[in-house]
Amino acid sequence: PDNSTHSNKTKKPPNPKKKNTMKKPSVFSFLISLLLAAAVCTHGKEQVKDTNGNPVKVGEKYFIQPVKTASNNGGGLVPAAITVLPFCPLGITQTLLPYQPGLPVSFEFPYVIPDTIVETSSIVNIKFESDIWPVCNEFSKLWEVDVSSSAAKEPAILIGGKSGAENSAFKIEKAGEGAGANTYKLTTSTGTVGTTPGAWLSAPQLLITNDDSKTLLVKFNKVDDATAATTTSRVEKLGLRMFPFY
Repeated sequence: PDNSTHSNKTKKPPNPKKKNTMKKPSVFSFLISLLLAAAVCTHGKEQVKDTNGNPVKVGEKYFIQPVKTASNNGGGLVPAAITVLPFCPLGITQTLLPYQPGLPVSFEFPYVIPDTIVETSSIVNIKFESDIWPVCNEFSKLWEVDVSSSAAKEPAILIGGKSGAENSAFKIEKAGEGAGANTYKLTTSTGTVGTTPGAWLSAPQLLITNDDSKTLLVKFNKVDDATAATTTSRVEKLGLRMFPFY
């Protein structure tokens, strides 16, 4: 009988309460890990600001204004053919006239998100906003990186992208130390938006590069609703009349 009692004691099942108590720390740790992961995802993001210091928002119109440097005249961005044949899709160049604003663009999120403010490192689509578009109307006005088989080592940025497509995904990043307030660069998964002398009068043509010396630094100048009609109309009529030479 004594042995039986001793045997029962040694075979006693573990206390279920004790088992549950051991699980609690792991669940708690998992929740903490999720919170830390969420914090890491948002760490370092900042609101993108326009030239007036206001947040850049999706759906609004902005001029992407290149920063004038010793190697860049600061001309605005416009659509232009980058090859004679085929003429379409169009590429993007800077105007040869310094500080001409070019054509306005809008930013869109390629996915549903409740926020309207663009942040650094957020994926956006970029779209030209113009009612005057004399050629290549079968293509969209969204920007995209050339991923065709004939694309150069530093592929051109074209017009005709698709929302949600990987080659239509751009990010806005801070330009870095010494670049000035509210100055940015546009990036993709494969490189940074830069310029190279183009086919038409050597006007700077936009492309993707990993050469820092070619990086295009930009500011975002919000289109004032009060003057948008006259300013944009004047730019479009002057520029598109000479399409694609500007």
